[in-house]
Amino acid sequence: MLQVEIHATSHVGRVRRGNEDNYLLLNISKSKAWTSSQENGEFVIESQQFEVDDNGIVLAVSDGMGGALAGEVASKMAVESVCEKLLTYEDDATLTPEDYENQLISSLYNATLYANYLIHQQGRSDPQFQGMGATFTAIGATPKSVDIIQVGDSRAYLVRNSKIYQVTKDQSLVQQLIDAQQISPEEAETHTLKNVILQALGAQNEIYPVSARVEPHQNDVFVLCSDGLSNKVDAASMQRIVIENFDHLEMACADLVKLANENGGEDNITVIIAKFTGEELQEPQGDDVKLELIDLGNIHDTADQDTSEIL
Repeated sequence: MLQVEIHATSHVGRVRRGNEDNYLLLNISKSKAWTSSQENGEFVIESQQFEVDDNGIVLAVSDGMGGALAGEVASKMAVESVCEKLLTYEDDATLTPEDYENQLISSLYNATLYANYLIHQQGRSDPQFQGMGATFTAIGATPKSVDIIQVGDSRAYLVRNSKIYQVTKDQSLVQQLIDAQQISPEEAETHTLKNVILQALGAQNEIYPVSARVEPHQNDVFVLCSDGLSNKVDAASMQRIVIENFDHLEMACADLVKLANENGGEDNITVIIAKFTGEELQEPQGDDVKLELIDLGNIHDTADQDTSEIL
């Protein structure tokens, strides 16, 4: 049986008045879910131990955006609607081996589209929420695979064999400029358009979640976080903190938030740390992480009108 030790927290930071981040910890077989619930003055680390069967588990981070309370509403809707969709999903069709292998990531993909639709409709129908959106980065884990889905620039990292790998790519303007070799990664860190993202749940009716798969190995540690952490704590520091606290990863959660706040804490800070163990997991070999892109479809229009009408 695959075991996953999970620690999660969301902190308001040092500057913002409210917390527009949220997270989701979902055990599908037991129909149990946890989201961020602490008040702005609190610092609570949620710790869970999941046994993972073929139904799988889902861990997600969402960073909301919009005026007033709109960002908080968007991220809350993101995690709660994805959770609802996954727990009510029914598929009576006879599945091929390939379909069965992709069942969790397909369900998570469709739940992400569902969340986009709900948030977008809320933004259209209520003026105080107009233009709101939320990033959404999640992993869906079964005993055979860890599948990643991403909308926006919240990140997922993998610490394996004492090395760290970023297993998502920011869907942002500066990342697009990096890919086009117009700026360097170092220049991107201080670029004036650093916070411009290309996708967010609810911000537009057309959405293209990116999906990928990695095979889990013994003692893999996944770190999911909002940009309130990744903008303030570099990958090398994350790696060091996880390794130093490998047997007490709740302390790694606390140390990462503390360091982000010491480095400015201008944004909300959310992090999930998940360690995978199990007798059937292979020991990691070499320095490579094989990331397989999963094609689950093209851009999906999840509203009944064109984006041009909204603009």
